Amino acid sequence: MEKDRLSAFSDGVIAIIITIMVLELKVPHNTDWAALRALLPIFSSYVMSFVYVAIYWHNHHHLLQLVDRVDGLILWANSHLLFWLSLIPFATGWMGENYFAPLPTALYGVALLMPAIAYSLLVLAIIRNQGAQSKLASALGADIKGKLSPFVYLIAIGTAFMHPWVSVALFVFMALVWLVPDRRIERVFRAEASERIP
Repeated sequence: MEKDRLSAFSDGVIAIIITIMVLELKVPHNTDWAALRALLPIFSSYVMSFVYVAIYWHNHHHLLQLVDRVDGLILWANSHLLFWLSLIPFATGWMGENYFAPLPTALYGVALLMPAIAYSLLVLAIIRNQGAQSKLASALGADIKGKLSPFVYLIAIGTAFMHPWVSVALFVFMALVWLVPDRRIERVFRAEASERIP
């Protein structure tokens, strides 16, 4: 089947996830700076989660550019990714409300680990559908960045019980690593464009 419905559904779910997160930002009842300071942990966790969800949306968009058609396995792998992304607002709210306490911070790490695994499974499902010689497979190569990410999240989860702020630093670091959409896929686009130019 065509990929358009999968892409549109994914865009809609991701937009709802972001909407749910922003609704967790409650308006303070006081009018002084102290009221805003009390919201700082909640706002900080929202910003980090917004960036993460945006990263997934950007990379998902890039990924689907190399897909012509999808099958049932790709649909389920994509739904699996969206399921884990949909839990980010809960983990974000709990961590922010509790000022980055150990257990909420560890759970937030799990909420980042599982979409990373799900995204890798989606990539594998697409490569299985298109073949090992596909454009996506050749663009990603060994995919060191994709394979390294879950290990960093696992370290952050374990560290959260001793030093939550080290975990938060690792979360921010991984967001910076993935901030720019996958350049390997962009290189394939540019190569195809240059081949079409006479």
